[in-house]
Amino acid sequence: MANVVDTPDLVAPRPEIRARRGVGITRARSLLATVPFFAYVVIFLVIPTLVVVVDSFTGNEGGFTLENISALGDGFIVDAFVRSIVLSASTAVVGAILGALLAYALVTAKPNGVLRRAVTAASGVLAQFGGVTLAFAFLATIGLSGFVTVFLKDHLGIDLYANGVWLFELPGLMLVYTYFQIPLMVIVFLPALDGIRPQWREATESLGGSTWQYWTRVAGPLLAPAFLGSTLLLFANAFSAYATAAALVSQGNPIVPLQIRGALTSEVVLGRQHLGHAMALGMVVVVAIVMGLYALLQRRTAKWLA
Repeated sequence: MANVVDTPDLVAPRPEIRARRGVGITRARSLLATVPFFAYVVIFLVIPTLVVVVDSFTGNEGGFTLENISALGDGFIVDAFVRSIVLSASTAVVGAILGALLAYALVTAKPNGVLRRAVTAASGVLAQFGGVTLAFAFLATIGLSGFVTVFLKDHLGIDLYANGVWLFELPGLMLVYTYFQIPLMVIVFLPALDGIRPQWREATESLGGSTWQYWTRVAGPLLAPAFLGSTLLLFANAFSAYATAAALVSQGNPIVPLQIRGALTSEVVLGRQHLGHAMALGMVVVVAIVMGLYALLQRRTAKWLA
């Protein structure tokens, strides 16, 4: 009888091998799907940030220097940062309070009602309504020759500019910025209000608690991180805004973005482009700190409202 030689059978891979291959293919597809996102981040965020950092430490004739960073201590630059912080903080606080009240009014309405859907949609549009269009809208409404200004002066004897042309200065920027801060607050704060469960208020009332006690001891502490985080987001939004202020303020550079524009485009004082990059680096640092605090507060909010 001939000897039978054992040969390995060509069989299908075992189930665990197929499972590992499937997981590997899924991970590869997931990583491939994130390539456009990471490419966008690198091109529009990482590379511009690196350019700003490198140019901030570059002299007019090339080479490493600290002159641009040390120049951030000059009086006019410090004043611009102070005005930008005051503008951002004031509009963030006002926008956060008014936006939170409007968001709470939407929560008390029907979840799928026409009012909530209309206000939410309008907030999404108005939060992105800025730049030249917004500046023109305010000029046409309450500008020096705006129809509201002319109507009040001709029919009621009220002169909006009796004490100066405030619309083109810091008070005017505060008013215009608040216009788009309120709808942004509605968008970012509404999910936190939706996370408050009605059972918590019912439990408070069943234990003899009042409305004041519910808001100060239950809902208030839970919503505080979300409210503070949303306020920080509004601060960063106003601090980095440029187009509206550039269209509204034609002379002078009261805030940092306009100072950067002047440093980059000035035909009177040459060689200031690297100083503009240094001011931009200062803005990046401020926004990074604010957004870091916002991320921490959002993580805490998500943990409490989960």
